[in-house]
Amino acid sequence: MSSQANTLNQPAQQPGMLRPALILFVALSVVTGLLYPGVVTGIARAVFPHQAAGSLIVHDGKTVGSELIGQPFSDPKYFWGRLSATAPMPYNGAASVGSNLGPTNPALTDAAKARIDALRAADPGNDAPVPVDLVTASASGLDPQISPAAAKYQAARVARVRGIPQDRVEALIAANTDAPMVGVLGEPGVNVLKLNLALDGVK
Repeated sequence: MSSQANTLNQPAQQPGMLRPALILFVALSVVTGLLYPGVVTGIARAVFPHQAAGSLIVHDGKTVGSELIGQPFSDPKYFWGRLSATAPMPYNGAASVGSNLGPTNPALTDAAKARIDALRAADPGNDAPVPVDLVTASASGLDPQISPAAAKYQAARVARVRGIPQDRVEALIAANTDAPMVGVLGEPGVNVLKLNLALDGVK
């Protein structure tokens, strides 16, 4: 009786289970961690080389940024982009985040008022309503685009500071306005970095 009880209390031996489990783990790791990403990356680089490389913007042989990540501009001769809530610096690609401030939060109102004041100070004669995307941050904090309305709001200031005709500036805005994807998805947008580079090319 004692011998039978000892036999029942012993865990069932399952020799040979560890090896197949390890083989399956290694095989899946190779397939999902190496082969699949490698194949997808190779196809992307062959079919969409610009996008797969980070949609980098090259100017005069030098990489100056990416089409996907905004940059801070505060000089009045340049168009300004959206506010960025990333830390420890604006447009930090390693810390994409929104402000997470609710519409009743005083900090959100204060940030918007400060941006409006800065826009008014840079262009005192402009009494047009300030487009909302110039005084708010995007959900990612990295948005490289502004609306055509936000670009046109700044056209007079940029033209005056640079000493070029405003219609020339507005033509550059139109040339750098991206249409919605396949004509219906999203809204038109103006890439701020591309527009400012085009401005620097104006003689």
